[in-house]
Amino acid sequence: MTEKQLIELARTARERSVSPYSRFLVGAAVQSGDGLVFTGCNIESSSYGLTVCAERVAVWKALSEGHTDFKRIAIVADTKPLTPPCGACRQILWDFCPDAMIILANLDGEKKSFEMRQLYAHAFDERFLLEPHRK
Repeated sequence: MTEKQLIELARTARERSVSPYSRFLVGAAVQSGDGLVFTGCNIESSSYGLTVCAERVAVWKALSEGHTDFKRIAIVADTKPLTPPCGACRQILWDFCPDAMIILANLDGEKKSFEMRQLYAHAFDERFLLEPHRK
């Protein structure tokens, strides 16, 4: 699958966004190591804290189908500056897609790619949970 095709799948997922409050539609498409693609869109709740971003929906769909190896994820929003993942999404992407290429794109065809390590420097991860705690 080409990068352009992955972005188009994220763009299509964006159209399924359920965002009646913010009207900020976002779509994502994550590609697994074996080439399968899982899409997601942001879904809002009237209890804002229950709202879920497109990136997390796509990753959770893939994980729920047994896929744990990811090579890239495209994120599309209708913004002039390309929209990066929020902090919560960066943590999920770091936990499950640390080696993935993150492709940000908008509806004008602009795009930019980042390694996950670039977007989430000094990340919290299992190292802090598995090492013995110091007093």
